[in-house]
Amino acid sequence: MTRGASRDPGRWIVARPVIQFAAAGLIAVVVVGLATGVASRRLGQREATVEARSTTLVKAQGLVEPAVTDGLLTAEPEAVARVDAAVRNGVLDASLVRVKIWTRDGTVVYSDEPRLQGASYELGGDEVAALDAGVVVAEVSDLSKPENRFERAEGKLLEVYLPIRTPGGQRLLFEAYYRFDVVSESGRRIWSSFAPVSIGALLALQVVQIPLAWSLAKQLRERQREREDLLQRAVDASETERRRIASDLHDGVVQDLAGVAYGLAGSARRESSPATVATLDDAAQRVRDSIKSLRTLMVDIYPPRLAEAGLAAALADVVAVAASRGHQVELDVDGLTAPVPGRAGALGYRVAQEGIRNALAHARASTVSVRAATTDGRLVVEVVDDGQGFLAEEAAAKARQGHVGLRGLEDLLADAGGTLRVASSPGSGTRLLAEVPL
Repeated sequence: MTRGASRDPGRWIVARPVIQFAAAGLIAVVVVGLATGVASRRLGQREATVEARSTTLVKAQGLVEPAVTDGLLTAEPEAVARVDAAVRNGVLDASLVRVKIWTRDGTVVYSDEPRLQGASYELGGDEVAALDAGVVVAEVSDLSKPENRFERAEGKLLEVYLPIRTPGGQRLLFEAYYRFDVVSESGRRIWSSFAPVSIGALLALQVVQIPLAWSLAKQLRERQREREDLLQRAVDASETERRRIASDLHDGVVQDLAGVAYGLAGSARRESSPATVATLDDAAQRVRDSIKSLRTLMVDIYPPRLAEAGLAAALADVVAVAASRGHQVELDVDGLTAPVPGRAGALGYRVAQEGIRNALAHARASTVSVRAATTDGRLVVEVVDDGQGFLAEEAAAKARQGHVGLRGLEDLLADAGGTLRVASSPGSGTRLLAEVPL
């Protein structure tokens, strides 16, 4: 493997949050673009509607109303022709496709569609209100109405209506129909004006921020790596110190005590006094018991078989130690079907050791079961006891008082990419479940 390839995982760890940041930024750009499009479309429609109202007002009052005579009310051909000339020469265009002039009773006295002239329909409430109030109203046309049957082929339309007057003072309703796509086009024009500025500014901000995000992610990764290295060195130092203490006990005190035991036994065999023999045998037995206790302590301090024979053997040792003290501890290691590397094995052993110690020393458990298995590339260690259990608040209070065994294990597992879950309640025992990547 080349030096550059060996750094790929680290680069990916740095790149992943930057990619996520960039993706979030692009999503923001898309959202802003869509929001800008919707807002621009609405603004464009509003502006186009205002323009249509203004245009209709100018054309109705400036071009059509001067051509209206009282003869239009009685459908005199000359009066109709005069209005028709004004409409066709100055009103109709590519966007305005239909004109209608109504009386208040709903009679169409003029339309550029001759088939509508003289027809009667019921005016809507808005149309009557506009006629009476003298205001300009714009709305999307309801093409399902009978009077709009000739406009249906034009598609969606915007109708604008307002009152005009005959020379005799009678009010008529002037109604103009505009193509709605002209209104939509105004929205698109506004969007095309705003979009490059807003989206371009966001993209430029992304371009500036991504190198900064990369630098921050790289620094964060370096700090995390330093923290992991420090923690690993602390763990390694702890393991080294445990190994040294266990070795010193084995090679020093235990050997010395073993020599004392043999010496006492030999002296007992040479003595003739029964009282002295009894005293020497009792002393030799006490020394042998002390040696046994020291060897048990050595297993607690550092499991010599963990590195030599593996996790299953080391767990068997810690269970045997508990059993030798009169406790009922069950062990299931049938699920250890994959090799367990050193760090994962050490963490699994510590979880089992801490769980058994807590169950027997604090929970007053009568039975403890330990299960270890490998599955899906992870080591799973479970410790279940039938002790008195505890509340989460009690565990937090003990942690504040300095009892940080489980908290320390949780931190070690987290830094190794694993998890430690503790489930307990008063009277229901405790369950520790640890998982750590192999």
